[in-house]
Amino acid sequence: MQDNKNILVVGGAGFIGSHTTLALRDAGYNVTIYDNFSTGHEDACFGASTIRGELSDQALLTQVLRDQDIDCVVHFAALIEAGQSVIDPYAFFQNNVAATLSLLKAMRAADVSKLVFSSTAAVYGNQDRDLLSEDLPKLPVNPYGDSKLMVETMLKTAANAYGLTSIALRYFNAAGADPEGRTGERHDPETHLIPLLIQAALGQRDKFMIFGTDYDTPDGTCIRDYIHVSDLASGHVAAVEHVLGQTDGSFDGINLGTGKGHSVRDVVDTVKRVSGRDFLVEECPRRAGDPAKLVADARRAQGVLNWQAERSDLETIVEDAWRFFSARAQLPARN
Repeated sequence: MQDNKNILVVGGAGFIGSHTTLALRDAGYNVTIYDNFSTGHEDACFGASTIRGELSDQALLTQVLRDQDIDCVVHFAALIEAGQSVIDPYAFFQNNVAATLSLLKAMRAADVSKLVFSSTAAVYGNQDRDLLSEDLPKLPVNPYGDSKLMVETMLKTAANAYGLTSIALRYFNAAGADPEGRTGERHDPETHLIPLLIQAALGQRDKFMIFGTDYDTPDGTCIRDYIHVSDLASGHVAAVEHVLGQTDGSFDGINLGTGKGHSVRDVVDTVKRVSGRDFLVEECPRRAGDPAKLVADARRAQGVLNWQAERSDLETIVEDAWRFFSARAQLPARN
């Protein structure tokens, strides 16, 4: 633990950002959240100092970094919906790449040289491997993955050019909710699998749609490595501790995952079992840009960060998410 260090969490009012804010504060860090609150929630900042601003506002970011005497930046702010990136790629390149460059320039101007970046398993694309290791070729199949890989390239080149020390955390499918129910997923519109299933179980939507049942997987549906958001948060704390301990510029890309995949049908069955509710499931054609299988080789995280997932069995993930959503819903009669 690095006591009394000042951390700027960019996008800290969002799903993963809010959980990481809690974990950083529990670990003894001083946290400032920088967010435009377009998708984040002010009540998910939990008393941390907050500054409203755009990721593209280089002047404001430079001022904040200096005024708050920031030691390390954790960067979550991004557009994240892979399917939407195929429809509107310019928006993803503008926000995820160009605006991130503004942040990097502000960090250089303020002499802040430590960064933990929220990347994604989407940088790997479709690979004929059971597990995706960090040294595989990066072959994203959608503009979202492209945008994250572009940022990773910027970070890698900035290590030699400017002495930036950074880690890109390539996490897999974030899911679940804070075990104490303090925060969880509140996207609008919601696009993530488990919340959509829970909404169907709660009667808040009339059906759940499976996009693609003809993939080259055992049951024909996509396979993903689901990781509990609280495990992701602890991974970010470990990454912050690691970069703060480095003296020279460097870049590393590290997976945060479990090494175990679950199909969409597996997750449907788990939500039905945990909720005790049945709901309509409709099979639909594939969406553009969805790889068939994404499962992490998580060994580097254990070796470099001394981190591994501890709460990411699928049953626990769904139970925590169900508890969060159902506590905020008027439950209809049981089916």
